[in-house]
Amino acid sequence: MMLRVWKHIRKYWFYMVCSLFFAAVSVAAQLYVPILTGNAIDFMIGAGKVDFGAVWSVLKVILAATAIAAVSQWIFGICNNKITYSVSRDLRNAAIAKIQKLPVSYLDAHPTGDLVSRVIADVEQFADGLLMGFTQFFTGLLTILGTLAFMLYVNVPITLVVVCVTPLSFVVAGFIARKTFRNFRIQSEVRGQQTAYINEMIEGQRVVQAFCQEKESLEQFDEMNTRLQDASLKAIFFSSITNPATRFVNNVVYAGVALVGALYAVAGGITVGQLSCFLSYANQYTKPFNEISGVVTELQNAMACAGRIFELLDEKERPEDVPDARVLTTGEVDGTVEISDVSFRYVPERSLIEHFNLTVKPGQRVAIVGPTGCGKTTIINLLMRFYDVDSGQIRVSGTDIRRITRHSLRKSYGMVLQDTWLKSGTIYENIAYGKPDATREEVEKAAKAAHAHSFIKRLPDGYDTVISEDGGNISQGQKQLLCIARVMLCLPPMLILDEATSSIDTRTEIRIQNAFAKMMEGRTSFIVAHRLSTIREADVILVMENGRIMEQGTHEDLLKKKGFYAKLYNSQYEL
Repeated sequence: MMLRVWKHIRKYWFYMVCSLFFAAVSVAAQLYVPILTGNAIDFMIGAGKVDFGAVWSVLKVILAATAIAAVSQWIFGICNNKITYSVSRDLRNAAIAKIQKLPVSYLDAHPTGDLVSRVIADVEQFADGLLMGFTQFFTGLLTILGTLAFMLYVNVPITLVVVCVTPLSFVVAGFIARKTFRNFRIQSEVRGQQTAYINEMIEGQRVVQAFCQEKESLEQFDEMNTRLQDASLKAIFFSSITNPATRFVNNVVYAGVALVGALYAVAGGITVGQLSCFLSYANQYTKPFNEISGVVTELQNAMACAGRIFELLDEKERPEDVPDARVLTTGEVDGTVEISDVSFRYVPERSLIEHFNLTVKPGQRVAIVGPTGCGKTTIINLLMRFYDVDSGQIRVSGTDIRRITRHSLRKSYGMVLQDTWLKSGTIYENIAYGKPDATREEVEKAAKAAHAHSFIKRLPDGYDTVISEDGGNISQGQKQLLCIARVMLCLPPMLILDEATSSIDTRTEIRIQNAFAKMMEGRTSFIVAHRLSTIREADVILVMENGRIMEQGTHEDLLKKKGFYAKLYNSQYEL
């Protein structure tokens, strides 16, 4: 884990070098002060023997050393902040870039809130631990090494007393570190689950209240919150005993130095000033162990969070386009779609699409109908290559779509779904989402074709009105009109309409159907509909059940057969 973190840090080697250099300067300046203080004390021992000139000279050097330490500490902090927040930025960018490359199957199987928690909360926790690590770990380590060097310079035997007791601090810190990591790991996982649950409940709050499930939701949240509390308490408990344990060791070191140093001073082996210097060093030497033990705890938390981030970054990406993949251009797409012996399953043990065959000629309007779960939307997912087929082939303009770049394939389709999606931004930006360079006139023309222009003009700022996330401040029908306008602006050679008018009133739907009819002229179109009245004009109607085509033909032909389609159609008009 540390090696992976280091790969992200080493890009900022210049700031690392500066950080280490100024940390060393700061520590050296701070450690030089006790020697100067000891010298000043030696200049003041004895009645009437105070050397004020020498004391003043030492005081000026102390002030200079303190100033150098302060400036170095400030620059050291700047370098650490630059490294930490640059690495955090890089991890977030990498996580978002990874999400763009993950297969749709991964996103379907993992809660949105958990992904958000990894990208936001876990990176934030990692950054906090990393910053503390740089700030206190390096300075603490340098302080320990520097203090030992200065103590060896003053007196070797007393220094050996300090060195002999030191390993006890490492044993204590190591034991606690092993205990804390597991609990911090559990804490991060439960926090991700909790974020996902909160996200789910906020999005579905209307449904929760409509079905009077507030109590059950609170009970589930309370259970999750209790698990988070337990994991957090255990992690905090083990991390909190670090400081008292290391302080005990520190006091042992300090007492040992004081005892041995006092005996040496009485025997005339060191001066009073040197003893004062040693006691100061003993205090400075032990203090970093408290800081480092605290840093180790934070680093355990940071590493646990980093593990969740790297888990996301290590997920298997969707397969890359083949090296010689064809790039479809608008002129090359004639609208021919061939589905040959296609089989597909979301879950290996549960069959869905089996040996599916279909040939769509250029400009044909193909309607797909059938009961819920029959595979209608799955066909759309396969056409758009959100999922790859298990066997068989889907060809567009004569080429297997697995040998076409995903980007050019999806640019060849215009898609309007029942589930609308709008981003935070202006009305104009949402309509122009698929064509960012569109002019205002082009956007307005598309909105008029989608019959969205009139309600847009009634908004406070017209096309410049900012809508909230997922269009929360406009109605569901208006959101769907904007999605229709977005497709009408691009006008790709093929269309997919999956319940595209499900949230629109009947009067507007008639107008939209007329607009769709005009838009579909000369374009291959796939229409998924539950309201069979909207597909009467389709060239081919596919009636699906259990992943198979049960019937196929025009609206009139299928009614004459008096089969499954006729029953389905007539059932919508039965009282």
